[in-house]
Amino acid sequence: MKFWLGVTDNAWFEFLRREQPDEVNFWQPSGKAPFVGLAPGAPFLFKLKSPYNHVAGGGFFVKFSVLPLSMAWDAFGRKNGAASREAFEGMIKRLAPDPRVRDPEIGCTILSMPFFWPDNQWIDAPAGWRGNIVRGRYYESTVDEGAILWDRVEAREVPFEAMGEQSAQYGSPVLVKPRLGQGAFRVVVMDAYQRRCAITGEHTLPVLEAAHILPFSERGPHDVRNGLLLRSDFHKLFDIGLVTVTPALHIEVSSRIREEWFNGKAYYRLHGQRLANLPDDPRDHPDVGLLRWHNENRFQG
Repeated sequence: MKFWLGVTDNAWFEFLRREQPDEVNFWQPSGKAPFVGLAPGAPFLFKLKSPYNHVAGGGFFVKFSVLPLSMAWDAFGRKNGAASREAFEGMIKRLAPDPRVRDPEIGCTILSMPFFWPDNQWIDAPAGWRGNIVRGRYYESTVDEGAILWDRVEAREVPFEAMGEQSAQYGSPVLVKPRLGQGAFRVVVMDAYQRRCAITGEHTLPVLEAAHILPFSERGPHDVRNGLLLRSDFHKLFDIGLVTVTPALHIEVSSRIREEWFNGKAYYRLHGQRLANLPDDPRDHPDVGLLRWHNENRFQG
């Protein structure tokens, strides 16, 4: 099994160790991916910077995405490792190639189920670790230094809830099927829909939102198949049941918009049409059973 040991900012680690979040954004000031081919669910370990030459925790890889700073804060908030947006902006702009850019794009490595060990459980960095490594490096859990490190990781407290399970979403054997948090759900849905509204095809990123089909408050999962990327007005209408999507992926608009507000032409012209945009991967399409639930339990037809 391939895993990543990433160079980790000490202040970021300490802040999040106090917070104990369910997910984190392991960000970098540029939009270039530091690694290629890391499987969803693969372990991503934290190697602290000098003076600490130790592995101090980790998480499980969900995905890498490039986001404007503002969207990264909206999606993850304090899970970015900062107490406020102002503090987060300061951290980014101290490292950004051009600190004058108002809303720079940053690289976001999204990790689920992070774990932060107390100091007495930290692991010495592998013997072959070099001081000139800036971002991190891959290891294999069954080979040489990687095997030694992984044996030590397994001896500590790590959330291996899905040991050996095969990911239904991605189809490849991984150690843990990533459990998405709210922020990860937003980014996974956004990228699955190629950053375009499912209903209108709109691709102005600031107005696009990830909608749950079955609300999270009603035990709906943070899963791409329980999501639709919608323009903000359609998201609101969908949530209150004035718009729905049928199991055949057609749009339905409630007559109540016209009856109560004597308006809605912009919405009714889409009534009966098929969704304008769907994920490329059919495994990411909205779940038929969840759409049926929304039709029967939320839509005000």
